[in-house]
Amino acid sequence: MPDHGAPENLNEPVAVRRACFVLAYDGAAFHGFAPNPGVPTVVGVLSDAMELVSRHEINLIGAGRTDAGVHAWGQVVSCELPARVDLANLIHHVNRMCAPHVVVRSAEWMADDFSARFSATWRHYRYTIVNGPAQNPFLAATAWHVPQPLLLAGMQLACDALIGEHDFTTFCRKPKPAGGQPEPSLRRRVMLARWSDITDSLGPYAEGSRVLRFEIRANAFCHQMVRSIVGTHADVGRGRFHAGDMRALILARDRTIAGDVAPAHGLMLWQVGYDGERYHGGRGRSAPSVTADVVAETEPGGHQHHDADGASQQP
Repeated sequence: MPDHGAPENLNEPVAVRRACFVLAYDGAAFHGFAPNPGVPTVVGVLSDAMELVSRHEINLIGAGRTDAGVHAWGQVVSCELPARVDLANLIHHVNRMCAPHVVVRSAEWMADDFSARFSATWRHYRYTIVNGPAQNPFLAATAWHVPQPLLLAGMQLACDALIGEHDFTTFCRKPKPAGGQPEPSLRRRVMLARWSDITDSLGPYAEGSRVLRFEIRANAFCHQMVRSIVGTHADVGRGRFHAGDMRALILARDRTIAGDVAPAHGLMLWQVGYDGERYHGGRGRSAPSVTADVVAETEPGGHQHHDADGASQQP
């Protein structure tokens, strides 16, 4: 067992290295990802555990800041750790303290200039809808129940307008500018957007309803962007909007005309992508283990582009 003593004296020099971790977490257990005094957050719980094991002050940087209730399978965080730390041992003890609500899936030593946030070239989110008259108890924690029949073909067509670089003001909660600073840009570059029916893949767990999945990949996301798009696409599926209205909605840059924001619990940060040639952690391979689950793939039925760059905000 490690010596869970007090953190090292910060006045004493300690040889440190940049480390990177892939996380999965249940968003229902937390008041969001970022630190928030007095309430449990992903960073708060994980930092406390890592400090206890490593005996070193931890400052975690995340690839994306998820809201309260939003889940993750492929969140990436980075921090500096003492070079003496054994990452496998750290993962073992941190997971014993944090599981099942937070699990460290993998870890890697990285180049000194690696940042989970600023080195990321894309983020990939998934949103799940259970479409049927009755709620599904097996999916209720991770899927939005929509009882009204949804026209999937219209929702699929509505994805076309999202591809490319646009000002997503219509689908974003406008951030407050810092004192004396200009308003942050809400331009984002979307490389992939698609809806699919995944009912058959779930077998008996989906019996009696359809399960629909929305996937979107972009260089970055502004606050509530994915959930606002999903809510608007659900309105397309209900017939309140036409698929062809999406382009006009984007160009209007008017938050008041979008559909309602979909619930947080249906959203999951699925993958994060990096430049593997640069951030390989010194092991002589083209991509680090932290990107084993996040390399860009080409799949049928979607749109792809791979030259994104940017930092994330909240989805």
